[in-house]
Amino acid sequence: MQNAKLKIAFRIIFVMMLIGIAILGVLDYIIPESISVFSDSTGSVNLQQINLPFISTSIESVPVNSRVSQGDSSNPFYVSLSANTKMFGILPLKKVNVDMFTDITLYPGGMPFGVKLYTDGVIVVGISGVETDSGKKTPATDSGLKIGDIIVSINGKAVNTTDEVSSAFEQSGGNKLELTVKRDGKEIPIYISPVFSKADNMYKAGIWIRDSTAGIGTVTFISPKNNSFAGLGHGICDVDTGDIMPLRKGTVVDVTINGINKGVAGNPGELKGTFIPGKIGSLIGNITCGVYGMLSEKLDTSHSEPLKIGLKDELKTGKAEIYCTVNDKLDKYSIEIIKIGNKNDEQKNFVIKITDKRLLDTTGGIVQGMSGSPIIQNGKLVGAVTHVLVNDPTKGYGIFIENMLKNMPELFE
Repeated sequence: MQNAKLKIAFRIIFVMMLIGIAILGVLDYIIPESISVFSDSTGSVNLQQINLPFISTSIESVPVNSRVSQGDSSNPFYVSLSANTKMFGILPLKKVNVDMFTDITLYPGGMPFGVKLYTDGVIVVGISGVETDSGKKTPATDSGLKIGDIIVSINGKAVNTTDEVSSAFEQSGGNKLELTVKRDGKEIPIYISPVFSKADNMYKAGIWIRDSTAGIGTVTFISPKNNSFAGLGHGICDVDTGDIMPLRKGTVVDVTINGINKGVAGNPGELKGTFIPGKIGSLIGNITCGVYGMLSEKLDTSHSEPLKIGLKDELKTGKAEIYCTVNDKLDKYSIEIIKIGNKNDEQKNFVIKITDKRLLDTTGGIVQGMSGSPIIQNGKLVGAVTHVLVNDPTKGYGIFIENMLKNMPELFE
């Protein structure tokens, strides 16, 4: 009898343990990995987004990765914190990342801009053989150089242009050169011996390189405080390697949109424009979430008053609007947010569909050059157009505005 009671007790305990584990698993799933909040007037954090009556939250530590400016610096807007969650205020559950934003306002963009970007170092975009008197040689391949590598110095001397790299190879006399190369975020030495090209009558290394690019995009927002701006919703990538181009310097110019290649399935189309002579600003950052810079000339923002930002948890499927410029006219067009995806992803956060017949008739949907077009929902700036769906140009991806804000270069703040 006693043994039977013990067995029942053990079974009850075992079942309760299983139920407890299941509850913890459900809570781990329900409680988000990260939340975004606005700070109140005292700078403290309201964590109501974890809306479970028996779950308490508390800030665990001082700010980490702080991006909030101090003193009289302009535009303090973001800080990253860590919070603990507990069941009934006792049982520890999981840590939650908290992105805290100040309640800032920004001018929505929609105007096109041109950019001329010059790289920090020189990008290897292709590797080939070199025909010599003794047959084809492959000095680049033999050295271990790879497509996507960034050459930053040769024999200890910094290089930033294709001319500087080509000149070093030509003047090498076939002697071994030490290249400092950036690869996967690390600098490594590469030793290469150029060979004499029979066709070109000079020493060559068998590589194709790039040091600059130019293109057209759309401004996402402008700060009313300091005329800083962000655009594109994605970084400028090398056309051959697909990698973000490392920025050494960049010039922002005004453009005139004077043509449109309409998007169709399989071909997203593009806005065609002409660069207007003269500089209207400088680029400061080129990263995954967009390009950032300072304007030296104020752009026309009369199409809208400054808007508050909407955080990712405020975004809903349904009607929204974008600002963009086609036929050299900035206008507002209706869209629909049809899907909200991975909120923790850095870039492709939600899917939009163009519903405005005027824009569909003119462009066919989202075309190249519209990247960065600001997305407005319920009177708040919530994101930007970032990519088109190639097989259906009426649809594309949007990036959360908070991702563009919190990844801004420090100098930009």
